[in-house]
Amino acid sequence: MAVFKYLVLLHTDVPKAAQFYAHGLGLAVNVCTLRWAELQSGPCKIALMQAPSDLQVTKGYSPFLSFNVTDMDSTVMRLLSMGGELDGAIKHQPQGKVAAVRCLDGHMLGLFEPAQ
Repeated sequence: MAVFKYLVLLHTDVPKAAQFYAHGLGLAVNVCTLRWAELQSGPCKIALMQAPSDLQVTKGYSPFLSFNVTDMDSTVMRLLSMGGELDGAIKHQPQGKVAAVRCLDGHMLGLFEPAQ
């Protein structure tokens, strides 16, 4: 049986991307070098790896990382101030607020703040 270890995302600037996730979303940084970082979110790990220099960054919807947040507005503002891009408006639905933000290298982050 295979055991899931972590999701690996390619980034052009690993330390800057690690700070984006750490300060923007509050993820713990377990390891961070110029070429590799490991971040912790509860039991899940996200690894950031240095992208090859010839990598073409594209803005697709895969992978799509989903996070629950406690304060949508401050989380979105923090991510935008660090270089993230809001993909559409924050939606107010009966079950809570929903938003999509692209990180520094175009990976999509889904944010959900449950209704009180």
